[in-house]
Amino acid sequence: MADNNASKLDRIVAEARRAAEQRGHGYRERALKMYPWICGRCAREFDRSNVQQLTVHHRNHNHDDNPPDGSNWELLCLYCHDNEHQRYLDHDAGTLDTGDTQAPATGNPFADLKAMLERKK
Repeated sequence: MADNNASKLDRIVAEARRAAEQRGHGYRERALKMYPWICGRCAREFDRSNVQQLTVHHRNHNHDDNPPDGSNWELLCLYCHDNEHQRYLDHDAGTLDTGDTQAPATGNPFADLKAMLERKK
């Protein structure tokens, strides 16, 4: 029974990966036909020898949003694409409300400064 469940799970995972890969190739191929092979950020130009370094970035970060007109895509080189996703993650991390609020400081580190300075004299 466990072998049957494992093989079924393996089959489902393989199908999901295959479908995701086909979707990826579909919008990538369309974007490469639609847009010039230039990074939308750094303006690096690509040709057939290095086009594999040009990626399709989803502007709204939703990889399932692939309109036929390509309005959610932009071509970015690997470096700019990584940078864009890191900026997105950093922005999200800064806006999360974790509930951990630090209490304001109540002590005054200079409260007894005059007395300390006079003791040194």
